Amino acid sequence: MIIAWVLSLLLLMASLLGYLQRMTALEIIAMQTMKSTQAEFIAAEEKLLVCERNISNVGTLPADTCVVQSIGKQIWKVSTMGPVTLESVVQIDDASGNATRLSWRQDFKNDN
Repeated sequence: MIIAWVLSLLLLMASLLGYLQRMTALEIIAMQTMKSTQAEFIAAEEKLLVCERNISNVGTLPADTCVVQSIGKQIWKVSTMGPVTLESVVQIDDASGNATRLSWRQDFKNDN
C-alpha cells in the first residue's frame, strides 16, 4: 500500500514538473514576442516622425518609408509601411511650415 502511495506521489510530481516546463516555455515565447513587437513599433514610430518632419519635402523621402495623402486643407494623413503600420493626421502651419500631429492610430491589417 505504501509503494502505491509513493508511486502516485512520484507520478503527481512528474506531471507537475511537465506542466511547469510547458508554462515556462510559453512565458519565454510571450516575452520574446513582446520584445520583438515593441522594437517593430518603435521603428514604425521613428519612420512616422521622419515623415511628419519632412512632409513639406515628400519627394526626398524614400518610397518605402511612408504614404502621404491629403485629406483637407493643410491636413495630411501619413502612414508608415512595414510589419507595424501607424497612421497619423497632421496639420501643416502655413506660416512656419511645421507639422502638428492631430491624431494617430495603429492600423491592424489581416494578411488572410
